Amino acid sequence: MDDRYIQQFKKGSLEMILLSLIGRKETYGYEILTELNQKGAEVLGFAKEGTVYPILYRLQNAGLIQCRLAPAAANGGTKKYYSLTPQGRETLEELTQFWNRYKACVDRFLTDWEKQEVAL
Repeated sequence: MDDRYIQQFKKGSLEMILLSLIGRKETYGYEILTELNQKGAEVLGFAKEGTVYPILYRLQNAGLIQCRLAPAAANGGTKKYYSLTPQGRETLEELTQFWNRYKACVDRFLTDWEKQEVAL
């Protein structure tokens, strides 16, 4: 199969996935990467900083997430914690509703196709 199709699916859903992770609790970049790789690597592929951080910056610039700096216990530096803004929470709710409708629609088409394939 052509990887372009799969990449488009991944690209379109990753922002929503990141919003959902941040929406559960205030979190930081490494924790986001770890959870993506633990729960989604088999489908999403290995999440890399070069993919995730630009999306986080884009979400922040769009006003969907906010960040705060806090001292990092391990190295004496700072750690950036992300949380949803009210606009981000509203956007995530809208995306979730759309995703559920979208998935149901696609599933109907695929189910019809599968029934036809079995009949042949």
